[in-house]
Amino acid sequence: MDYIIELIKYIILGIIQGVTEIFPVSSSGHLVLFSNLFLGGEDINATLTLFLMITNMGSFLALLIYYFKDVKELVVDSFNFVFNKEKRKEIIVQENISYAVKLIIAIVPIGIAGLLIKDYLPTNLLSIGISLIITSLLLFLVFLLRNKKFSNDITFKNVGVIGLIQMFAVFPGISRSGITLVGGLSQKIEIKKVMRFSFLCYLLISIPVSGLGLYDAIKNPGKIDIPGFSLAFIFSFIFSLLTIKIMHKYVTVKNLIWFSLYALTVGLVSITLYII
Repeated sequence: MDYIIELIKYIILGIIQGVTEIFPVSSSGHLVLFSNLFLGGEDINATLTLFLMITNMGSFLALLIYYFKDVKELVVDSFNFVFNKEKRKEIIVQENISYAVKLIIAIVPIGIAGLLIKDYLPTNLLSIGISLIITSLLLFLVFLLRNKKFSNDITFKNVGVIGLIQMFAVFPGISRSGITLVGGLSQKIEIKKVMRFSFLCYLLISIPVSGLGLYDAIKNPGKIDIPGFSLAFIFSFIFSLLTIKIMHKYVTVKNLIWFSLYALTVGLVSITLYII
């Protein structure tokens, strides 16, 4: 019976990852918070590194499936631009290679920041709570722009701004998707365009991040519950796929206020748990 309860905890953590990776409320912050509650113990840091990587891969797979057509077009047209002189002249190929370059530029700052300070990032409940409150305030600032017209395309200038802002998402509790929305919407880019750009950035940066996570997990192995981790991966995948569909269909600038209030609430809860 006790082990069944443990497996249920892993399922809940997988669901939390799946939902919060897509919604702009910080999956890393939620997983650190709930992992401490569910999986607490002496080995929590080593276990958490591998657990975060595995559940993140569930979200990665879901988003790859959802955006497979976009990814395929970008990869094929990038290949054609480099190796096919005839195809290189086509407008769609030029547009896609430009978009691919923008994605790469956007993830460079967060990649550099992650490599430089990943071993120094605070992961206690106090820092998570503060970061979630910052996420809440950022989403609220974007909500204040709800009556503005969002019609701009993503330019290289926009990408530079988004990349620099996205760099702060290395801190657990600062939502990467949320801060990317803030960067894009602050420049009056339509929310669906920002979401697509944000999640394609996520796919691109997840590959090296997962590789580093695997390396750290091998170097500092923690306790691994194979059935539990497998269930977390499966439910992370399922709920990421469901949530991205909901996000694209229903989320607008006007209802970002609900995510702001939610992040504020969870942030305050995290700080309270740290104090008591």
